[in-house]
Amino acid sequence: MFVDQVKIYVKGGDGGNGMVAFRREKYVPDGGPAGGDGGKGADVILQVEEGLRTLMDFRYKRHFKANRGEHGMSKNQHGRNSESMIVKVPPGTVVMDDDTKETLADLTEHGQQYVVAKGGRGGRGNTRFATPRNPAPEVAENGEPGQERYVVLELKVLADVGLVGFPSVGKSTLLSVVSAAKPKIAEYHFTTIVPNLGVVETEDGRSFVMADLPGLIEGAHQGVGLGHQFLRHIERTRVIIHVIDMGGLEGRDPYEDYVTINEELKEYNMRLTERAQLIVANKMDMPDSEENLAAFKEKLGDDVKVFPISALTRSGLRDLLYAVADELEHAPEFPLYEEEAIEQRVVYKHEKEEKGFRITRDPDGAYVLSGAEIEKLFVMTNFNHEESIKRFARQLRGMGVDEALRERGAEDGDLVRLLEYEFEFVE
Repeated sequence: MFVDQVKIYVKGGDGGNGMVAFRREKYVPDGGPAGGDGGKGADVILQVEEGLRTLMDFRYKRHFKANRGEHGMSKNQHGRNSESMIVKVPPGTVVMDDDTKETLADLTEHGQQYVVAKGGRGGRGNTRFATPRNPAPEVAENGEPGQERYVVLELKVLADVGLVGFPSVGKSTLLSVVSAAKPKIAEYHFTTIVPNLGVVETEDGRSFVMADLPGLIEGAHQGVGLGHQFLRHIERTRVIIHVIDMGGLEGRDPYEDYVTINEELKEYNMRLTERAQLIVANKMDMPDSEENLAAFKEKLGDDVKVFPISALTRSGLRDLLYAVADELEHAPEFPLYEEEAIEQRVVYKHEKEEKGFRITRDPDGAYVLSGAEIEKLFVMTNFNHEESIKRFARQLRGMGVDEALRERGAEDGDLVRLLEYEFEFVE
């Protein structure tokens, strides 16, 4: 089964927790703190594997959670970092953030990697918090949570040439006679339901990859028919072969077919109009094909060259393949996405940066603290030690949480929630 779009969940490994420990050796007076740091959590890395051709594997496994780092140990022993989790994807995979719809990576070359979810850093042990004022602290951090997100993987096949046209115009037959590909061929519409790839070699030794894409119909860019599911695969092609049924077997006008398909390509992505396009008049072995071709050329004008062929009898294929190879020699590479200039903004000291928390009210009157920065701070606090709790309170005060709660009307004894935990506001 050909699968070209999936949504998966990825989570980097959490960092290992730091440890609170002290040296208690017989002949070491005032041994002091000896708690080690936690290890770094594993990253989730997408890596291109040349042998893959589909995202089929992701239909059965859609959750990828990396291992956490090892916890710190006594005698200043640090926890081990976890090894990265490698997830194999086929060449041509585009990675998008499901929430923001931002394109994160375009993976095209064998071995290319992208860190899709970073592992959290390890928490610091109490050795790190020793100061002249407090040489034996009972403070240690929990590991940082790993990054988690939903991403959409979208496969856009890597082909130099794409065959487009209405259903049953002979695209699959053309691919089958010029390459070793064996697409399904039958006398009904939408025989091709997945893209087929084949390597084509000309008589002078030049070669290129050709893709036969499911037939397009009017309204394809809006989701009509089957072709709309695979329009994305045309985006990577450098040359488009527009196959037209010149025999008129379907009762359609060849020129109207030509205009309709070009309009669909334009509506889907304006940049497709920049591609070199070769017009192929197929089924020239049919009785009315010569008359239809003459009328087609008259409507099209003398400027545009048309390649009359018969995929069934293989006539005209040699000239067509030479023309395709010639076009590819000077056809430019088209990036899938415009490179957007990232505006760098300097934050001056007199400017206030955005707060790392938000305060809302629940129906029962409790104040609710939320925000990535304050939640991360909370998760990394070890509440088993009094000093760690006091440190957390000082950090909240430094962020301006106490002052903001007072401004919202919080009084002594009011309930404050953070994640699943509840506290009392104390003046």
